[in-house]
Amino acid sequence: MSDLVLGPDFQHILRILNTNIDGRIKVMYALTKVPGIGRRFSNLICKKAEVDHTKRAGNLTADEIEKLVAIIQNPRAFKVPDWFLNKQRDWKTGKSSQAFAQNVASKLRDDIERLKKIRSHRGIRHFWGVRVRGQHTKTTGRHQIHKG
Repeated sequence: MSDLVLGPDFQHILRILNTNIDGRIKVMYALTKVPGIGRRFSNLICKKAEVDHTKRAGNLTADEIEKLVAIIQNPRAFKVPDWFLNKQRDWKTGKSSQAFAQNVASKLRDDIERLKKIRSHRGIRHFWGVRVRGQHTKTTGRHQIHKG
């Protein structure tokens, strides 16, 4: 960070999708601060928006930020494959989408509530507060309550 050269248009903190992003971090890694966006998806949207992923986030122009946000909000319009999205084949609509920002927590909570309501094995284990994904529970995790 010592070799960082600040230009006149440099922004130290950006506001993207209701998330504060540090402007000193490179764009690809700065976008991962938004919930629901990982490194691979961030790399993909930088390539689709034709933004240099080694550029610092504080040096982005308003047009580049708008392009990135547009791709994040509607990735299927920019030919991002369905298998790359984090919410595949929604049980109500059957469509794939990308959950980001505040939507991640609400969609996860809705999915867990649905599993509890239909009394599936995973839903029952969430309800009991024990390990859900097949871990051994005889000798481990005795002291803390596990939420899943």
